[in-house]
Amino acid sequence: MPFEKKILSAAFLRKLHWKEMLALLFILLAIYFFRSQRHELKSLVPAIERADRVWVMIGVAITGVYILLQALMYVFSFRAVGSRLSTYLGTELFLKRNLLSVFLPAGGISSLAYVPQSLRRAQLHKQQIHQASGIYGFIGILSVFLVGIPVVMYAMLHTGSMKDAGWGLAAICVLLGMVVGLVRSMQTKGKAYQLLIRYFPATAHKVDEMFTFRLSLPSFTYTVLASVLIEVAGVAHLYLSMLATGVTPSLEAACVGYIVATIFLIISPFLRGLGAIELSLAYLLSNYGYSTLEALEITLLFRLFEFWLPLAAGMVAFALKGRDLVLRLLPPILIFLLGMVNIFSVLTPPLAYRMHLLRAYIPGTSIHASNLLVVFSGLVLLVTATFLFRGLRSAWIVALSVSLISVLGHIGKALDYEEASLALVTSILLLITARQYRVKSNPQLVNIGVVTAVATFLLVLFFGTIGFYFLNVRHFGIDFTLQQSLRHAFHCFMLLEDDGLQPVTRFAREFMSAIRVLGVSSWAFLFYTIIRPYLHVSEHNNSSAEKARFYLSQYGDSPMDYFKVGDDKILYVSDQYEGFIAYRVASSFAIVLEEPVCSEDNKLLLLEEFEQQCKKMGLRPAFYRVDEDSTYYFSQLKKKKMLIGQEAIMDIRDFTLSGKDKKSLRNALNSLANKGYVTRLHAAPQSAAMLSDLKEVSDEWLEQYEVKEMTFSQGLFDAEAMRDQDVITVTDADGKTAAFLNIIPDYAPGECTYDLIRKRTNAPGGVMDALIIALIQDAQAKGLHYLNLGMVPMSGISQPENTAEKMVKYAYEKLRFFRHYQGLREFKDKYATMWTNKYLIYEHDFDLIQLPAALSKVMQP
Repeated sequence: MPFEKKILSAAFLRKLHWKEMLALLFILLAIYFFRSQRHELKSLVPAIERADRVWVMIGVAITGVYILLQALMYVFSFRAVGSRLSTYLGTELFLKRNLLSVFLPAGGISSLAYVPQSLRRAQLHKQQIHQASGIYGFIGILSVFLVGIPVVMYAMLHTGSMKDAGWGLAAICVLLGMVVGLVRSMQTKGKAYQLLIRYFPATAHKVDEMFTFRLSLPSFTYTVLASVLIEVAGVAHLYLSMLATGVTPSLEAACVGYIVATIFLIISPFLRGLGAIELSLAYLLSNYGYSTLEALEITLLFRLFEFWLPLAAGMVAFALKGRDLVLRLLPPILIFLLGMVNIFSVLTPPLAYRMHLLRAYIPGTSIHASNLLVVFSGLVLLVTATFLFRGLRSAWIVALSVSLISVLGHIGKALDYEEASLALVTSILLLITARQYRVKSNPQLVNIGVVTAVATFLLVLFFGTIGFYFLNVRHFGIDFTLQQSLRHAFHCFMLLEDDGLQPVTRFAREFMSAIRVLGVSSWAFLFYTIIRPYLHVSEHNNSSAEKARFYLSQYGDSPMDYFKVGDDKILYVSDQYEGFIAYRVASSFAIVLEEPVCSEDNKLLLLEEFEQQCKKMGLRPAFYRVDEDSTYYFSQLKKKKMLIGQEAIMDIRDFTLSGKDKKSLRNALNSLANKGYVTRLHAAPQSAAMLSDLKEVSDEWLEQYEVKEMTFSQGLFDAEAMRDQDVITVTDADGKTAAFLNIIPDYAPGECTYDLIRKRTNAPGGVMDALIIALIQDAQAKGLHYLNLGMVPMSGISQPENTAEKMVKYAYEKLRFFRHYQGLREFKDKYATMWTNKYLIYEHDFDLIQLPAALSKVMQP
């Protein structure tokens, strides 16, 4: 019974989602933290507004120095254990750990276990990371002790209320002694080490690795120096807070107050001394003669410098983890907002004092012209924003041009520097992300659109001018001059409101509507010609196909090579190197099947050549089903990768049906034989009757599983192609085909593979195994060594390296829609002796939003 209870307990613990529960706990703590601090956050604003701005800015600058010193502490801590860490990574490490320490129990210590992804990619050994983090934590406490002893002892002699701080300093002293004793015991294998090994013998190896290192004394000294300077920066923050508040500063109060606040921070078990620091610091400052209000304002400013600004910087550091995606999404959003701002800024009245100032330098007619320009630019930006998401180069040019014009327009309209700042920031972001907009428009269509728009504009301008000029006064109540006629025709065509033009009769309204309809049609056609992608790709001609087949015979080394010369592929055959690339175009992507077919020496060169060709065509390259060994070439091109599944490979040289582990297979085959089922290999060419029979099985299989034929990285049922392929069938007692697979060429040395493997609805369960075993036996007879069983999508992601892989892993394991991939994995796992990773190679994180749809398109026949 106790044993059963243990099993049930273990099963229950395994079912608990510890990560999800921990994440929920952190969220609740964050809500509690910010909710409890809402009064302090609200009080910060008036405190900052009352403070001297110069001293506040100096305090912010020292916060920057404080963050840099924390980063240098990490840099020197890593050097102390013989490793290297850049200042940039040190800064990121501090900001992220500092943010997490707010929500972790004993956060100052427990946050040291967090290792950012960027640090794991920096090829730093996990052991060294933990050793350096331990030194960082130890010296952080040591420096408080070194600086705090003289400060607290002096204060205890002069201020009776500082006795409690003495107890805190004593606790830190005891803590430091314990840490030093523990490390020393582990290194010399003393009593603490012996006790640990006695009760946890499995940890011996890890403990030896963790505490076996040669400490670099110069680097250790530099770490202590940086940490002491951090304490100096903290004192400076409190002193500057006094200056900013306008009270008489006290260096003694600043030193004592900082040390006390830091002691509470260290000994606080939760939420980084939430409330305790504010209360103790305000109370201590009041003992130095400051009023309660002054003490509170000083405390709030000090917390701003020491706590809230680094906390905000930590949030930014976490946000920048997906900075490429943010930079890709932000320009279209800002362009849309800028378009709205441009329009609404004209509709809202300008500020009187700005207009008075503006009229002193710019004539009134120019201000009116700027209004029209801003409204027009707003309409253009609203339309352009949509197509920036698609990466259209023409949309980028339009957006940048109109954003720059908007900067001048807002200044010239009414000195609206807020709107002008938004336009300027948008322009800068567009310039930074320029290379991400590569999809070209059709130049012929653009020319047609421009010519049509200009011709329509001139025609409507002429038509409208003549119309307004000769209109009877009763239609608008105005006897138009030639200049008025031209202006009103222009306004109508540009879809601008004209307060001076009010139609009175039905004919007048129809006349204005006709001009506006022509204007809408003209602009709609122009934008259509601009945004239509220009996908100029080479044809699958006979010359390219012949070269590709020759290169395939020379350099082919993959089971996917057979599909690279299919009729659905576009072939890029290099003129400079012997090799080619097979791809299809969808949603402005050139999706390549695997990698180039060429010699290893030319692979990177051919990839670079294809990259340039894609830029000319306005396409973004993506590579599907790339082998792990080949990701090296793409890392040279600074591409990103995502694990999309694993390919099953079986070593067939020692395969046999004998033995205990093959009993289930033998039973399945014997059951089929007893029912009269027969497995046969049919050598090519296949007869028309055979192909017709196979087609019937294939159609039934498609209907049974409610799927459609797919292509690109696999074949579809093609009678002409299958006529020249060997086929393995399983037939029932009446000679009717129950299942089949077709053997296709495999260009990997010593390997064989198949394409389609399909069965009837009423076929017994073991027919698929019968087909695979027959293929294995045929391959063994031909002297082959391996069988490629194909890829299982979404499987094999044990430790996701990015958010996309985490999502794929979750979908594979949890979502019912993808459950059939698990069954496919189980079937192939019966035979596979090894699994190889397959990757999707792409350029930008934003591509992952569009690539699934593009892949779906290229896989359609």
